[in-house]
Amino acid sequence: MQNQTNLDKLNDKVSLILQNYNTLKEENKIFRTEIVTLKAENEAKNFEIEKLTEANVMKDLEIEEIVEKIESILG
Repeated sequence: MQNQTNLDKLNDKVSLILQNYNTLKEENKIFRTEIVTLKAENEAKNFEIEKLTEANVMKDLEIEEIVEKIESILG
């Protein structure tokens, strides 16, 4: 009778371990998907930042040209 009780306890513990393993496996799958999504979003944001930085540089050049023209007219 004692052996059966120990066997039942062992079986319960193994079942709990398997349940935890499957839960963690599913969470890991969700996290991996989230990582892929976040990497794609990060790449898109980096591209947008690069595009805006280039546009800012072009605007700065335009401003410099306008200032030079104004200075040449006034100067």
